[in-house]
Amino acid sequence: MQRITHSIRSIALRAPFRRTALQPLPVLSRVHATPLNSRGFAHSPTLYKKKDKAKKGSEPEPEEALNSAEDPFDLSGLHNGISAAITRLKDDLSKLRAGGRFNTTVLEGLRVQLSKDSKDSIKLGDLAQVVPKGGRMVTLLAADEDHLKPLTSAIVSSNLSLTPQPDPHNALQLNIPIPPPTKESRDKSVQAAKQAFEKASGSVRDSRGALHKRLQDLQKKKLARPDDVRKAHDQMEKVVDQGHRDVKEAFDAAKKTLEQA
Repeated sequence: MQRITHSIRSIALRAPFRRTALQPLPVLSRVHATPLNSRGFAHSPTLYKKKDKAKKGSEPEPEEALNSAEDPFDLSGLHNGISAAITRLKDDLSKLRAGGRFNTTVLEGLRVQLSKDSKDSIKLGDLAQVVPKGGRMVTLLAADEDHLKPLTSAIVSSNLSLTPQPDPHNALQLNIPIPPPTKESRDKSVQAAKQAFEKASGSVRDSRGALHKRLQDLQKKKLARPDDVRKAHDQMEKVVDQGHRDVKEAFDAAKKTLEQA
């Protein structure tokens, strides 16, 4: 009996992993059931990281773009507004001044209606060539004889106090005598210069008002530090004061020339 028991134990020890046909297969755990090529949620693809890094280097951050757009020390709009106002003023004054002589640019800028039935108008300079002849005579050379009557009407109806006359030797030419300046004409020119000066001064004030409102908005929305807003405001006032001085100097020079014409 002991020999039989010992034989059975020996057989069991020599084949501990042998299973019978009825023995169930071992169940794999979830860890062993996961495919080898899958990734856990803790891993992110390397391609996405490189793409984000490249994008970060090529495009500015939204916060950086906002800070650049809301710079309180950006006075470019103020400078551009004042520069445009001074340029327009000098252009308007040059049409009145012209060294005390008649400026043909004023004549070339008149609007001419070729037909009474049409509301469209064309610049006189596009219909005729304006040629100064000495200090007191200007001639118009029209491209078409049919344009002579509309040209004459536009000049007579203007506030230039000019009377065109047909040239006896050229059917396409109009001769325009320029009357000598009188006290009344000088006063009218000075008044026109003053209006141009006031318009330019108003443009400078409008440019200042736009920047002042912008600085107030930056401070109200806390997009800029109060100290920076105050410093930008001081810089603004210096630029505006210089702009007003430039406008005044241009007007004074033109006024002096007009009064001596």
